[in-house]
Amino acid sequence: MLHLRVISPSDRTADVLSLLDGATGVTNIVVMPGAGHRPKGDVLLFDAAREATNEIIERLKELRLPEDGSIAVERVDLSLSQVADAAEAEAPGAPDDAVVWEEFSRQVAGDCRVTWAFLAFLTIATQLAAIGVLLPSLILIVGAMVLGPEFGAVAGISFGLLRRDARLIGSAARALVIGFAVAIAVTCVCALLYSAVGWITPHSLDGHAEVEFIVKPDKWSFIVALLAGGAGVLSVTAGKSSALVGVFISVTTVPAAGYAAVALALGRWGDVGGSVVQLAVNIAGMVIAGTLTLLVQRFFWSKYGVRITRAPVQHARAGSRRS
Repeated sequence: MLHLRVISPSDRTADVLSLLDGATGVTNIVVMPGAGHRPKGDVLLFDAAREATNEIIERLKELRLPEDGSIAVERVDLSLSQVADAAEAEAPGAPDDAVVWEEFSRQVAGDCRVTWAFLAFLTIATQLAAIGVLLPSLILIVGAMVLGPEFGAVAGISFGLLRRDARLIGSAARALVIGFAVAIAVTCVCALLYSAVGWITPHSLDGHAEVEFIVKPDKWSFIVALLAGGAGVLSVTAGKSSALVGVFISVTTVPAAGYAAVALALGRWGDVGGSVVQLAVNIAGMVIAGTLTLLVQRFFWSKYGVRITRAPVQHARAGSRRS
């Protein structure tokens, strides 16, 4: 279940209640007249099955509550209520399969920002991958895969393609380009320093068969990226963060960036090209699979969405226009 807190202008509260009373999967409705101070209005608290939340939010948006009031959504970790269980049973489908589109939209938008934390995590992950390539150490490479924060931006491109949102696509692509450019540049400088003090030489990458897969992309690299992209989007939309860790371990985006940085510092241009191609193949595969996964999810919920048996009464729309 999800818990929603709505602040509604008083002239629209009756319409909100009419909406909630007629909606499948809604229960535990509480009304506190005049309790809202900023913004002013009535406060309504209620629980909704995850499968029902999209339709409810859309109908609340039709009443212009985001502009004149407020809508907040949070997860319910534990609910001991037979009426809540009954409301959940009424809603079609399973909670893990439901996508709360507003929640997903806000999450990917946040993950597409170029912040100091994003750059720091990606740079540290790339440096760990570079050291893992040099040793070589598969443990370090796996650790770097888990640490990399790039999947949020990949999911942002997929969601932007689904919504045909050029701004979101541009923001996500910008985050990936800037993030990997900074990470590779910093790692390359560090590798040059290692070379200057004699810690590494142009032959330091020779004979490392364990990590050669990073610079030799093939059909399996693309298939793995497709599988990881689909699983990654499912893990984000279903809130399964543990599954997302497995996705990070599956793809070689960060290891490819680390390998490219070291190869660039050592002048091994063939390896630089192979690493860049590997990086591009992984990102492209994840974007394609992520977009297809979101398309399937949108089709499913548009076909089997919840019912709202009673529409808001007519004067709700008049009230919306007056505001």
